[in-house]
This record gives sequence, structure tokens and C-alpha cells, in this order.
Amino acid sequence: MTNLTLGKSAATVQSNCDRPNTLTSGHRACQGCGEALAARCVVDAAYNAVDGKIIVVNATGCLEVFSCSYPENSWNVPWLHSLFGNAPAVATGVAAAMRREGKDDVRVIAQGGDGSTFDIGMGCLSGMFDRNDDVLYVCYDNQAYMNTGVQRSGATTPFARTATTLPNKNYMGSDPQTGKFVPEIAMAHRIPYVATASVGNIPDLEKKVAKAIKIRGAKYVHVHSPCPLGWGYPTSETIKLARLAIQCGMFPLFEAENGKFVSSTPIEELIPVEEYLKAQRRFAHLFGKNASLDAIELLRQTANKNIEKYKLREGF
Repeated sequence: MTNLTLGKSAATVQSNCDRPNTLTSGHRACQGCGEALAARCVVDAAYNAVDGKIIVVNATGCLEVFSCSYPENSWNVPWLHSLFGNAPAVATGVAAAMRREGKDDVRVIAQGGDGSTFDIGMGCLSGMFDRNDDVLYVCYDNQAYMNTGVQRSGATTPFARTATTLPNKNYMGSDPQTGKFVPEIAMAHRIPYVATASVGNIPDLEKKVAKAIKIRGAKYVHVHSPCPLGWGYPTSETIKLARLAIQCGMFPLFEAENGKFVSSTPIEELIPVEEYLKAQRRFAHLFGKNASLDAIELLRQTANKNIEKYKLREGF
């Protein structure tokens, strides 16, 4: 992220020694935490884009727990902790209060993990979208309830091992017939802006957040945030895992406006899905002497559908 050869116009916020550091040192995130990196990049980019005029509302979850240890926290911006499921509603209230005070230039961000976004807070989130409230909602997706013991969430990848989807000889992990993809649910509400992003591509992430925070109405940015504890990989390989997910097609990077797909970030060098799966212990049961070729093929088909649907490769 040094961007030494790119020039100031193309350099990331994180490459600047004078970056805002909206989420600063002292928090208790695990080593290699993708969510901690994602949150700093997201809020720094938003802060930079609107000259620091932001308020952040945070749902209960990993990010809230590791960044806020009473009576201190690691946030250098106005920050509120809400319940597990009502961050969108609280953020809506904050935005309304800012309008009532004549402070229309103050932008509001709500953020939560996939548990609060996909499951517990889905009703509040859908309401925020339906009303087109002037809030940017950011989901940090690590694909399970990591803070409470790595239980399956609505974002868990099919066939993944979690504490509640332990594989055995008759069961191959998380059921492929369950779960949801919230970016498409957000698109179905026809809100002004929806985007997916990843810590595996910081320039793309920052660009989308900076764009979203300036748009009026409801916005949704979905950030892929690998978790070394829940996924089972070395703490030094978070960025590697995020990039593998992008390169194999399992996590597409795209943008949508008013319910319609408008652009995507193409895959420069396509890799086999197996390369991504083998790098994580949560998929170890799909390989070895009890390998499940059917499960691997289904995940391969999922990646291929993403590539085709979101136009991630020319001529695919």
C-alpha cells in the first residue's frame, strides 16, 4: 500500500503517513484480523472524502467488542454502539437529528458484521433501504459469528466447517441450500448505490467508499473480511486469502446503482477454486482420503456463475 510510483492522485489513503487513523491502535482484534483492517480503511476513506464530517454507528459484534473496552475505545471519530440488530435504525435516527440541527453536511455510517447484517438486523436494514434513509451501511463479511464462537451465519460459504456445521461422514458442512447474498437484496430495494469490496483490493475499496459517502440516500457497501481464527489460516495471510477469493471468482467485486448492475472489477489472473479452498482449514474435509468432488464442483460452479453474471472475465 505504499504506492510510491503511483503519484498522489492514485495513492491510497492508507499509504499516507498523515492518514486519519479513525480506528487507531490499542484495540484487541486478533492478529491478522481482516475486519480491523477493513474498518480502518473504510472509515478513513469516508473521513478523507468528507473532511472528517462523519458519525459512525456500530452494531454489536467483533468490531464493537475489540474496539471499545469501557471506559476507553479506539475510535477517533464520533462513534455509537447499538444493539446487535438495530444499527440501521439508530443510524437513521442520527441522520434525522443532523438534519433537524441543520447539519446536512455531516454524513452517517452504520456498520456491522455478517451476523448483524444478514440475520439479526435484516428487518432494520430492509427498512432503512425501503425508506431510502441517508445512511451508508457497511457490512464486514467474515462469513460466520466469529465473536461468539464461529457459528454459522447467513453468509457462511457452502460446505464450510463452523462450530454449528461440523462435518462428518454423512455431512459435508454448511448446507448449500441455505444462506443469502445481501448485496443483491440491497439491489432489489433499488437504493442509489450498492458495491462489494475487499481488503484484497484496498484502492478499489477506498474508491467505492469515497463515492458512496457523497451520495444522498441509502447506500450499501459489502466488504469481504477474512478471519484467521474462524477460517483457519496463518495470521500473516489475510490479504492473500482475500485476493484468492477474488481471483477464483468466489467473491465478485462490482457496483450497482438504483438496482441495476453498472460495473465490475475484472479478474486479471483466474485461479482454480481449489487454490482458495485448500488455503483454509474450514474446507480441509473436502480434500484428502474423504474428498468430496461433488462439493468442490458445486463451489466451482458458484465461482463460474459469479464470473459470468458480474462480467469478471472477457469471453468467459
